[in-house]
Amino acid sequence: MKRVGLFGGTFDPPHNGHIHIAQAFADELKLDNVIFIPAGDPYHKLRQSNSTAEQRLYMVEQVIAMDKRFSVSDCDVRRKGPTYTIDTVSLFRQVFTQTQLWWLLGMDSLLQLPKWYRYQALLQSVNLAIAQRGEQGLTELPNDLQGWLPEALAKNLTTPDGADGGRAKLLQASFLPVSSHEIRAEWSKGKHDDVPAAVAQYIDQENLYRA
Repeated sequence: MKRVGLFGGTFDPPHNGHIHIAQAFADELKLDNVIFIPAGDPYHKLRQSNSTAEQRLYMVEQVIAMDKRFSVSDCDVRRKGPTYTIDTVSLFRQVFTQTQLWWLLGMDSLLQLPKWYRYQALLQSVNLAIAQRGEQGLTELPNDLQGWLPEALAKNLTTPDGADGGRAKLLQASFLPVSSHEIRAEWSKGKHDDVPAAVAQYIDQENLYRA
């Protein structure tokens, strides 16, 4: 069965940490494709940046050239108004009807998942790959997810195939401590090592993150 991974985020800018976890996502789940989905207007984040959605999309387009399994979708950038993960997944469900879909998120996002719009529908419609970050762990899991996670992990082992959702996997890849926020804050000081060369060149060309 074909397996496709969905990787949403603001990508402001896309950095080496994104590439590292996307490759681990593809490797550990044996994905045919990882689709980067730059956010349009993420309702739960307040952005403080001078980059536009189109500029973030362009930077991601530079990143996907680094791995043949990578591609990008502009669906959230083109949509008007707030973008909710359940709506994005629903769009991909219409296209990939006989494909196992996985959504990549960090442990920090998993801990906040019960606050997401229609999160219970999301858990049923897609499978979750969880990147473990820093010191955060499963001991902090919200009550609403404590019953779901063991069942979802077990489903991935006992029923690995199927186009339905409800599976989960904890990625084993080591955490790469790179932050878009820190990159933006430090850019004017010349700290450019955490992004691919093509992205760094574009940031300087467009005079981003200088304010």
